Amino acid sequence: MLLLDVHTRAFRNLADQTVALSPHTTVLFGPNGQGKTNFLEACYLLCTLRPLRAQKLVELVRLGTNDSAQITGRFDLPGGVRNVDVEVGREGRLARLDGKPIRDPQDLFGGLATVAFTPDDLAVVKEGPDGRRRLLDRAVLNRHPSHLSDARDYLRALRSRNHLLRQRAAPDLLASFDEPLSIVGARIRQRRAEVLSEITPHARRAFTEVARGEAGLGLDLTAADASEQALRRSLEDRLRRDTERGFTSVGPHADDVTVLIGDKPARLYASQGQSRAVVLAFKIGEIENLREKQGRSPLLLLDDVSSELDPERNGYLMSYLAALEGQVVLTTTDRDLVARSAAENALFQRVSEGRIAPEK
Repeated sequence: MLLLDVHTRAFRNLADQTVALSPHTTVLFGPNGQGKTNFLEACYLLCTLRPLRAQKLVELVRLGTNDSAQITGRFDLPGGVRNVDVEVGREGRLARLDGKPIRDPQDLFGGLATVAFTPDDLAVVKEGPDGRRRLLDRAVLNRHPSHLSDARDYLRALRSRNHLLRQRAAPDLLASFDEPLSIVGARIRQRRAEVLSEITPHARRAFTEVARGEAGLGLDLTAADASEQALRRSLEDRLRRDTERGFTSVGPHADDVTVLIGDKPARLYASQGQSRAVVLAFKIGEIENLREKQGRSPLLLLDDVSSELDPERNGYLMSYLAALEGQVVLTTTDRDLVARSAAENALFQRVSEGRIAPEK
């Protein structure tokens, strides 16, 4: 799979333009605030139908524009060139594949695997469980595009149950949501556990390379039991407590990924450098797992990550990118952070006030 070019209209601060991408590495460079991250957001939205950083789709529409924003991408696939079009606005999102409406990523040729790596990711080891769940769920979505539909169904049932808990509804009414929460929740947990187990061996090897001399990396999902029956029992057992507190305290929405360096929890004991090495290893583990399971590299999007890594770890990342047989789009404020090996065959594009153009 190759993303050939991206056309944007009224998308954040980007000019209305078509940007061609290299089949190898495209380097977008320029000062902060010019639109580099916004372009990565457009690429990510085309492949996953979800925003990379925005909390609401309407945030993607250019300020001062009362209309909608539109992104169109051309993809080179074994069956030929296909067009994906995504329009976002106050009414939500409308996505089309070759002009025909689609709803979920699995409708995009079975899903367009895309791995994004942003500075925000580098902080997830030390922060709360939400970021670690998102990190894992993005990896799950690449392997199982139907995960998005299940996540939506689960969130819908969870919100309804929480509303009833706050209303002190009757137990039998609350129990009517135990079935959808346990059925869908079990599928979510099972996929998370499966994908994490696939990624872990690759991530361990990468961590050994990038953090030489450190103790080994351990990754584990905190969910005690992924079965539907166990989740339903937990919901029943915690009903009184949940009613008192007004929210559902157990389920995939409360899970966490435990990160260990040796036998110590990374959240409590890892240095900043170790934490960043963990996330770098996880991302490389995800890429390697997709290559192994799908037979091809995903589209890799890196947002100014090199400036956040120390020289040794950035050097490892650049060496990895140079050897990667896949398409990469990366941003940087400093061209010198992109090693010569990774820049070979790269297309450099300058970003200035939302306009993206090849460097002359």
